[in-house]
Amino acid sequence: MPLIVPVLDNRTQVELIDEVQARIAVHTPEWTNRLESDPGVTLIEVFAFLTENLLYRSNFIPERNRLKFLSLLGVPLYEGAAARALVTFANERGPRQPILLNSDLEVRADDVPYRTDIGVDVLPIETRFYIKRKLMKPDPAVLEYYRQLYTSFSNDPMPTPILYETVPFIPRGTETIDLGRDAIDSSLWIALLLRSDTPANEESKKEMRDKLKGRILSLGIIPQLSADSRRLAPGMALAPDETSLLQVQMPDIPETGLLPKIGRRPQYMTLPVTPTDDVLARPGILQITLPSAEKMRLWSNLEPLESGAGDFPPSLEDTALDQRVITWIRITAPKSVKARLLWVGANAATVNQRALVIDERLPDGTGEPDQSITLAHTPVIASSIKLKVNGDTWERIDDLFAAGPEVATPNPRNAPGSPPPPKLPSRVFALDAEAGTVRFGDGTRGARPPQGATVRVTYHYSVGRRGNVGPEAINVGPALPAGIQVVNTMPAWGGADRETVADGEKQITRFVQHRDRLVTAADFETITLRTPGVEIGRVDVLPTYNPELGSSEGGDAPGAVTLMLIPRYDPVNPNAPMPDRLFMDAICKHIDDRRLVTTEVFLRPPDYKPVWVSIGLNVAPRQGNVQLSTAQVIEAVKVAVTAFFSPLPPPGMPLLTEGTPLFAFPLPSDGSKGWPLRKPVYRQEISAVASRVPGVLLVNGVMLFGDARQDIGEIPMSNLQLPYLAGIAVGIGAPPDPSQIPGFTQPAAIDESPVEPSFVAVPVIPEECA
Repeated sequence: MPLIVPVLDNRTQVELIDEVQARIAVHTPEWTNRLESDPGVTLIEVFAFLTENLLYRSNFIPERNRLKFLSLLGVPLYEGAAARALVTFANERGPRQPILLNSDLEVRADDVPYRTDIGVDVLPIETRFYIKRKLMKPDPAVLEYYRQLYTSFSNDPMPTPILYETVPFIPRGTETIDLGRDAIDSSLWIALLLRSDTPANEESKKEMRDKLKGRILSLGIIPQLSADSRRLAPGMALAPDETSLLQVQMPDIPETGLLPKIGRRPQYMTLPVTPTDDVLARPGILQITLPSAEKMRLWSNLEPLESGAGDFPPSLEDTALDQRVITWIRITAPKSVKARLLWVGANAATVNQRALVIDERLPDGTGEPDQSITLAHTPVIASSIKLKVNGDTWERIDDLFAAGPEVATPNPRNAPGSPPPPKLPSRVFALDAEAGTVRFGDGTRGARPPQGATVRVTYHYSVGRRGNVGPEAINVGPALPAGIQVVNTMPAWGGADRETVADGEKQITRFVQHRDRLVTAADFETITLRTPGVEIGRVDVLPTYNPELGSSEGGDAPGAVTLMLIPRYDPVNPNAPMPDRLFMDAICKHIDDRRLVTTEVFLRPPDYKPVWVSIGLNVAPRQGNVQLSTAQVIEAVKVAVTAFFSPLPPPGMPLLTEGTPLFAFPLPSDGSKGWPLRKPVYRQEISAVASRVPGVLLVNGVMLFGDARQDIGEIPMSNLQLPYLAGIAVGIGAPPDPSQIPGFTQPAAIDESPVEPSFVAVPVIPEECA
């Protein structure tokens, strides 16, 4: 039965007065005047009022005891997560030389501080980004003109050229470029330019090349994140992916600076690159080492018709801009890899939202066991704390029961000559990052700070969700050199507030059961939902199920657990939310060290199956005394059917469900978690949903279409498939024709056209300059 908090006494003031007056006749029969004017009755009323207040306060004693017991259980509250961002530093008016900014440099967005993760070379140059975009339907006359022009130049028959235009990529986070689809050569070209305040001549270029040689160009990249899945292999921890599939090249100029007379094709050298992360999967930095000054040149004998043709860098229409080019950098990706870039910026660095507190003076040591001290700022970033007692550094430990004694003593139960026990660290402390509480040992498990000892601590703390600032909000650097500006073109991400006491109390029963370990299906659901920094809309736990085995059923893969995850919001696909790489990474890091070493965990997005619906109905002219609008009823039917197909729980529905047995495949049929897995789509159910909408008199018919675009009565779902309402049409009378359903098209035919022969990319010179 449930535990009920007892009420010690719930008597009111009136009830207390009545009770005392009832006893007067028994204990003091001589007291006969008990009217309100009697002084004794007045005293009774005063003490009854005071007693009622005491009883009210006494009833809170069980609640306070409960909270005290819970604190003794050590149920932790999550400290939240710090926001991250990418910033760029610009040296547009500062010294004309590289400036090295060290790591841990503070930048700010109003009163919210951030600190850089790595150092960055701020190069005194300007960078611009371009792609060669193919002209899809060029004028045949223009095409023939360029073919004859280049044939006369090379004296060799030239195949039909592919015309392109040089398109600048201005990274604002509003457009995405796909190098394999949008660029004719699958390349992003970076022009290293002299600053606009520098004379555009060869002497200035030579001087700048001497300053840039051997320096590091920090190139920040934010990819277009798409749906992703992850796998945590048994017995293996999640390792950071610090690789990059992007290849960075620069023109390989011979010592003479001339192209050879025969085979005038450009050669490129690969530059050394140190990535901070896989920049095609998550935001990161490419640290590019620039070559010697002699290698950062361009060809001196390039013909006008060769500029921009073939593998040469793109041709720039702006002559003044072209004269400022120091050299070009080309970034390419393998054709088998989707390289979709949302933002690119030079002189970039990653920043974490954290404020630094240096040498905070804590209360002196007392010498008593289990001394506890609370820090001034919370929540604390646990990895950053450094604590000193009387100038000596003490180490942080997860559990004081793993600490050694303050004074090592032999175990009298061991026989003489036994090997000494392992020496455990004793100068340690435990940290509750959410509450900012530092706790020391009792002497037996961990040392005690001596009485009067000076305790100082240095640490970082975050402000949680408030750190998710918008674009260009980070624009101040108190310690930046003169002439250096900082800005974040893209918004910050990943900040999450710490867990509240009310939310933490809801997890107490679960925590006592699983002790923060993933064992049962209920443990996976509960712990995953508490992942900080992400908004989870739905978690389906599929025990003993391996999605890589195709049509595997639950129970076929012992030791495997699959988590089907859906975010709460997806601005790109609001009706079919999909998790991206950052979403999956946050959950992976959260559950990796909480799973059993033998458990193989698969994190998968839903496999949405498109569905199109056409409904015909009759509308009641009135409902009671209310006149109905046909347009409102039709819109209400669309809203109801859309909600019926929703993969997420209804608004206000709690995400956490009752415990699921370890080997049971969860198949809820009540829709409490959204559309149930493996539940088919039936035409009759859609008709029933539409008929329940107020104002619908009769549903005349429902047409249901799947991948084959044929009207069928049932669409089966298997594995991780969920239906996605790709389009709906509602009309009066018969169901509307499928052509009226938004997004309904017949399957595209397979393109069997022959592969294009080899070609030469030729830049198109516009007839009019902008």
